[in-house]
Amino acid sequence: MLRHHSSISFHRALALLVLLLPLSAWPAQGTGSPAACAERRATQIELSGEASVMAANDLAQATVFAEAVGSTPGGAAAKEVNKKIEAALALAKKYPKVAVRSGGVSTYREYGSKISAKSWRIRSQLFLETRDVEALSALVGELQETLGVDDLRLRPAAETRIKAENEATLKAMAAFRERATLMAGAMGKSFRIVYMSLNGQPSMVAIERNMPVARMAMSALESPMPVEAGESQIRVTIGGTIELLD
Repeated sequence: MLRHHSSISFHRALALLVLLLPLSAWPAQGTGSPAACAERRATQIELSGEASVMAANDLAQATVFAEAVGSTPGGAAAKEVNKKIEAALALAKKYPKVAVRSGGVSTYREYGSKISAKSWRIRSQLFLETRDVEALSALVGELQETLGVDDLRLRPAAETRIKAENEATLKAMAAFRERATLMAGAMGKSFRIVYMSLNGQPSMVAIERNMPVARMAMSALESPMPVEAGESQIRVTIGGTIELLD
């Protein structure tokens, strides 16, 4: 019995000794203690760089329409609309650089004060598109003799916009690096880029021109519509994270 009691006392003393050993006496394993990890963690900074490029509004689009009112959904009103659209399509052939396609056709009732069907309004559209702004101006000027104009839009063509977006992206990346260099230099450190991304899709500031119908209606019939193409601003933002180095 005495020998067994001595063995228990020895094991208790050994366990107590292990608990009293300082942490520094144990060999480091893995990534080390949380305190050591915090000391090794580098400072990271989130920032962004922006740039914009002007792109020529070299794509012109217009919507024209024929409209008539009649006592029935078909009949004379429908024939009048169809005749105007056919004449417009024939006229458009004089301008091969202008692409023409049919738009929507709508027929709806117009009600009087007694909420009863008084007449039917029929409307048919044509969409025009071209890189030749002068050709569209001349065509729309002629079409205004018989057709109304919903709107006229001027904006960069797809390839023009892509070229401007690529140029703006490179400038935004350079702006990002310049700002990162400035911030790291202010703290007397160098840096490395941890993460960089394009913040959303490139945006286009609406310097493009949408001419309202009221202004276009004042143009003289059968004369070219006055058009000023102008430019649009393509803007790109690059965001990311840098890490300061010792």
